[in-house]
Formats: sequence, structure tokens, C-alpha cells
Amino acid sequence: MINILLSGCNGKMGRVITNLLENDGAARVVCGYDINTASDTYPVYDNLSNVKEKVDVIIDFSNPACLDALVAFCGDRRIPLVLATTGLSTAQREKVAELSKKIPVFSSANMSVGVNLLIALVKKAASVLEGNFDIEIIEKHHNQKIDAPSGTALMIADEISSSLKGHVDYVYDRHYVRKKREQSEIGIHSIRGGTIVGEHDVIFAGNDEIIEVKHTATGKEVFAVGAIKAAKYLVGKQPGMYNMEDLVNSQI
Repeated sequence: MINILLSGCNGKMGRVITNLLENDGAARVVCGYDINTASDTYPVYDNLSNVKEKVDVIIDFSNPACLDALVAFCGDRRIPLVLATTGLSTAQREKVAELSKKIPVFSSANMSVGVNLLIALVKKAASVLEGNFDIEIIEKHHNQKIDAPSGTALMIADEISSSLKGHVDYVYDRHYVRKKREQSEIGIHSIRGGTIVGEHDVIFAGNDEIIEVKHTATGKEVFAVGAIKAAKYLVGKQPGMYNMEDLVNSQI
């Protein structure tokens, strides 16, 4: 049985993961980490130094403000980390990279297998269409999401950029300047409203034709399932950075 510490356990994603693991025969949540310590199912700590349970892996769906404490805890106790929190700063990403030299770290801005399939498709499309099509990314999320653009939108943009030969500039909004669009641009646009779980649309706009590749999440369970799979995959791995591509390839 794999023992999981769930960071952000009382958040929306944390509650979904907790519910899914109630009937899982291979993994369980043994404790949580959250500023809200209320729980009827397992101990929840607001200070990681108080954790007494044996922990095999941590799943983090919390807030960037929690990252420093998690990095220190994982490094000291050599516990693998599944990092699903988005909106990290450059300095925080550097800390995670340094941590991966000590322990296995699974990092993905989006835990959905479907989103990662979208990325594979748009990378191929971008390499074929380069120079003849403009690329725009539109992401939509609920009105409670803090970071914008979403980590997934940035991940999509980075993967597209890696498949292009020319220079790429990310443009996050266009209201502040009046000029024609440059061919080197990838436009990234954010919409926040209602209870939208997550929607990402990649548009390739050419002369007299448009190609769109879109993923819509209608529930949070798709991300929870991916995070649980990542946790099971990560236990026993050597130190290093792992991602959803590694997980998908391991199941082929």
C-alpha cells in the first residue's frame, strides 16, 4: 500500500483525490497538509514538521506560497513529490529543479492525459504549418482561479515553441498597443468566469483556413486520476524530473 501525504487536501482538488482514494486498493491518503486542518478521515497538519505518519509520496495541489515548506520537507525526508500546483515563480521552479537532484519529482501543469495528447497534436501541427499560420491559445477557467495565464496554456506554448525553428514571442494581450500582429508571436489569452473547469483551445489561422485543436474538462476528476497515477508511478524512481510524457510512455 502506497502512503500519500496530500498537500492542499481541503481544497477542491484535494477533496476529489481523497474521495477517489477511499476505494483504491493500492494507495491511500495517510495525512494532509493545509491551513484548514479540519478532517474526519485522516490527520491534517498546518506545519509539516509535525507529520508523524510514514509517507511514501506527496501529491501537491495547493498554492505557490506552500512550495518552500514542501521543498524543504521533501528534501529532508527524501520523499518523492508530485507537483501539480501552477503559478510558480522562476525562483521556485529553480528550487524544484534543484530538489530533483535529491528525490524524484513529477511536475506537470496539467495532469489530464487528454491535455497531454492535445500537446502532442499541436506540436506536430506547428512544425508542419510553421511560417504560414498564426498561432493563438485561448484558455478558460472558473472565476476563483488565481494565476493567469494558466500553467497549462504556458505549457502548451512552450511545447509548441520547442517544435518551431524560428524565434517566438509570447504576447499576452493586445489592448495596450496598436500594431499589426508579428509572425513570430504566439498569442495567449485568459478568460475567467463562472464554474468553468478548464478549457484550452489552440488556433492555427492561415490564409482562408483555420485549424483548431481543443480540450475541455467537464469535471476535476480527470486531473485527480492523473495525479494518483503519477504518485504510483513515482514511488521507487531514481532522483530526477518526470512528467506526464514519461508516465504515458510507461503504459504503452
